[in-house]
Amino acid sequence: MADPALKLALQRREFILAPGVYELISALIADRMGFKALYVTGYGTVASHLGLPDAGIATYRDMIERIAQIVRMTKTPVIADADTGYGGLLNVRHTVKGYEDAGVTAIQLEDQEFPKKCGHTPGRRVVPMKDMVRKIEVAVDSRTSDDFLIIARTDARTSLGLEEAIRRGQAYAEAGADIVFIESPESEEEIKAIAGAIDRPLLANMVNGGRTPLVARQTLEDLGYGIAIYPALGFLAHGHAVRNAYQDLKENGVTTDAVPLYPFSEFNSLLGFEDVWAFERKFSQE
Repeated sequence: MADPALKLALQRREFILAPGVYELISALIADRMGFKALYVTGYGTVASHLGLPDAGIATYRDMIERIAQIVRMTKTPVIADADTGYGGLLNVRHTVKGYEDAGVTAIQLEDQEFPKKCGHTPGRRVVPMKDMVRKIEVAVDSRTSDDFLIIARTDARTSLGLEEAIRRGQAYAEAGADIVFIESPESEEEIKAIAGAIDRPLLANMVNGGRTPLVARQTLEDLGYGIAIYPALGFLAHGHAVRNAYQDLKENGVTTDAVPLYPFSEFNSLLGFEDVWAFERKFSQE
């Protein structure tokens, strides 16, 4: 069941910072930090599960199983990437129902052609606007609760320009999207122009190293944005830390204090070993 807290926060104009999570370690850590939402990134989930690019290779089944487990193991409302809905209109209905049944709170659907690509890589193409409008209408009709939010993303900026992207964002809002996400604006001026043109809660995608400049939370909030996601932060930090740790081992033949590590005892606690040990004490036959 969708968590009504996310919709309520948007109605109260409470700004939402959502870190990207992509598997259970990142999700468990983020869940304990008091964020208002977690963002399940398609890029990171595909990378961690398949070791492949976010290029339309992962299926609905690949994603829903991992997303559902993240939702089961966390308490924070989850926003989840659903690419293009994994097909046509019937697929969109199936995807919306599956994500809602899994306990996701907000689903992100985009207007790229299949196979889709990461929104901060080149070569993306979008479907006709009327086709995406229909997908949004199907998504809205398919949900069982208004607390389950529909995020409509357009990738038109890169190939068709900002004006077309804004036009699509306006159309998607009119079609019933709860939140509008215009991917890859290329300057703070464009981010501001989007905010002034669309009367709907807006999502900003802050990708470290991506096409969009990183903008401070307060600036986005002042412009009227409702959500900022940081999809790449977790897996880029993970990749950097793991590479450094393995390099330390290779160079020194042992791990050294040069590379800080998550304390083993705290990691045991993160995964819930105290419960296992308490169970064993209670039911030990010795």
